[in-house]
Amino acid sequence: MSNTALLTRPAVTRHLRAVEDVAPLAPAPTAPAAAPAPAARQLPAGTAPRGFALYVGIDEAKAAEDGVSLSVLVEALRRTLGELAPHAETYATVALAPTTAGGRDVDVVRLALHEPSAVARTQQDEPDEDAAPGGVTVDISRKRVLIDGASAAFTFKEFELLQYLVLREGRTIERTELVSSLWQGTADDDAPGERTIDVHVRRLRAKLGRYEDIVRTVRGVGYRFDRHADVVIRYGHGSPSPDRF
Repeated sequence: MSNTALLTRPAVTRHLRAVEDVAPLAPAPTAPAAAPAPAARQLPAGTAPRGFALYVGIDEAKAAEDGVSLSVLVEALRRTLGELAPHAETYATVALAPTTAGGRDVDVVRLALHEPSAVARTQQDEPDEDAAPGGVTVDISRKRVLIDGASAAFTFKEFELLQYLVLREGRTIERTELVSSLWQGTADDDAPGERTIDVHVRRLRAKLGRYEDIVRTVRGVGYRFDRHADVVIRYGHGSPSPDRF
């Protein structure tokens, strides 16, 4: 389900609220001497807490059973944070995962969003970084594309175009979205027209060679990347999340 669909649903009026502390009805009994507080967790040198991430595992079907939607939950959490900590800055992103992904919803979400500890648990199942298999390897962490084990001479913009489609697997991307997203901040005179995108895609496909069909054309709309047996995606840590609210 697209994020646009989530955001266009009618808003639900209720949202989470902060609850005032309630004074105890009777004096609490005297507690025994407290044990020494445990030592504070040692942080890596030069670092300090700057915020937190809350991973929520729930799909639209389960949310609907509870009478809400993902967009309603996001807005409720944002309002609550606004009440509790007006200085907090928020960013929400939806986790897209294959429908066949098994396991707990929250674990699927953590892996889809490349949470470091979740990714680390899968490292032993991943091929050696330098042992690229046949086919196409899109190495997002290193910003490179390997074709049959050899590095392909992609330009920065060609890699961005392929990465944009790969991270939105299964979703048809309109030409207008590609222009606005990949040439964001570019002066109007320098930004390509919608038809110029077709030229960029043709050059991309030419470099993909016999694997050119991994970038599919949806006539009259745009382009799409579908899961493909000849393609391996290496995300690494800190890879961009696909879509956002």
